Amino acid sequence: MKKYNALAFILLGLILTNCQGTEDVFNINEKKLKTQYSLDESLSIEVLNPKSEKIDSIVYAINDKRVGSKKEGTLFSYELKNEKLGFGEVKTSVYYDGAVEKDSIQIEIVSNVQPKLLSYTIVNTYPHDTSAYTQGLEFYNGVLYEGTGQYGESTLRKTDYKTGKVDLKVDLEARYFGEGITFLNDKIYQLTWQENTAFVYDAKTLKKEKQFTYPQNLEGWGLTNDGKNLYMTDKSERIHILDPDTFKELDYINVYSLKTRIEAVNELEWVDGKIYGNVYQKDAIAVINPKTGAVEGILNMADLETKITKLPETDVLNGIAYNPATKTFFITGKNWDKMFEIRINP
Repeated sequence: MKKYNALAFILLGLILTNCQGTEDVFNINEKKLKTQYSLDESLSIEVLNPKSEKIDSIVYAINDKRVGSKKEGTLFSYELKNEKLGFGEVKTSVYYDGAVEKDSIQIEIVSNVQPKLLSYTIVNTYPHDTSAYTQGLEFYNGVLYEGTGQYGESTLRKTDYKTGKVDLKVDLEARYFGEGITFLNDKIYQLTWQENTAFVYDAKTLKKEKQFTYPQNLEGWGLTNDGKNLYMTDKSERIHILDPDTFKELDYINVYSLKTRIEAVNELEWVDGKIYGNVYQKDAIAVINPKTGAVEGILNMADLETKITKLPETDVLNGIAYNPATKTFFITGKNWDKMFEIRINP
C-alpha cells in the first residue's frame, strides 16, 4: 500500500511538472474586464506578463476583426461605439522571441438606448380572413399582400384590405410552412419555416420564378428589405442581412433592448429607415435601429386583442404593413377576424 501511494505521488508530480511547462506566458487579465459593456463605454485590455518576457507586439481583435496593436506594453483601450451588440470574443495575439501566444475571453455588448414607449390611434377597423395564419404582411403599389402559414394551408395572397376578400392566391406545397414576405425590385420573396427554402415570385402575377436554399441551422421567420438587401429573422435575437440575388449572408445585427437580448423577433416592416418587428407571443412591436440592433421604441399592442372575436383558432399578434400613401400601419394576428389601421402618435 505504501509503495502504491509513493508511485502515485511521483506520477502526480510528473503531471504537475508537465502542466507547468505548458503554462501560458501571457494571459488577458480577466479581473480587469466586465461581462457586459454598453456602446458608450471603452474596453481596457490588460495582458499579464508574469515572466517579464520581452514583447515585440500585441495585436487586439474583437470577433476576428483587428481593432488595434501595440509595439510594447500590455494595456490597450478601445471605444466600443462601432461594435455589434451581442456576445463577442476579445482576442490577443502576443508576438515575442519568434513565437506568438494567443488568448481570448467573451464579453457581451449591450444597448445604451432607452426605448421610447410609443402610443397610437386606431384609424379604421377592417375584416380579416380567420383562416389566414398571418406570417407576412406588406403593401405594394397600394395593394395589400399576405403570406400565411401552417402545413397544407400556406399561401401567398393579394387581398382587398377593406373587405378582406382574397383577389389572387398561390398555394404552397403541403410540405412547406409559409413565413415572412417582402417586395424588392418587383419581386416577392417568401420564406418557409423549417424547410430552408425561400421562394421568389413575380410581383404582378404571383408566378414563382425561382427559389433559394438557406443554411440548415436557420429557421425562416420574418422578412423585410431596405431597398437593396433583405433582412431575415430566425427565432433568435439575430437579424440576417442577405443578398437578394444569392440569399447569401452579408452581415447581421443582434436585437437588444438595453441589457436584454430580444429573441423571437418575427414579422418585419421597414419604415423610414427603421425596422418594426413583432416579438413572437408578445403583444408588442419593437422599433429597431437597423445599423446597431438597438430597440429605440416600443408599441404596446395589448389593447387590440380586446377588440377581436376570440375563436378556437385565434392565435397571437403577427402582421405589420405600412401604407406610405396614408402613412398608417395595418396590424393583425394569426387567424384574427379583424385588421386594424393605426397611426402612431407624435
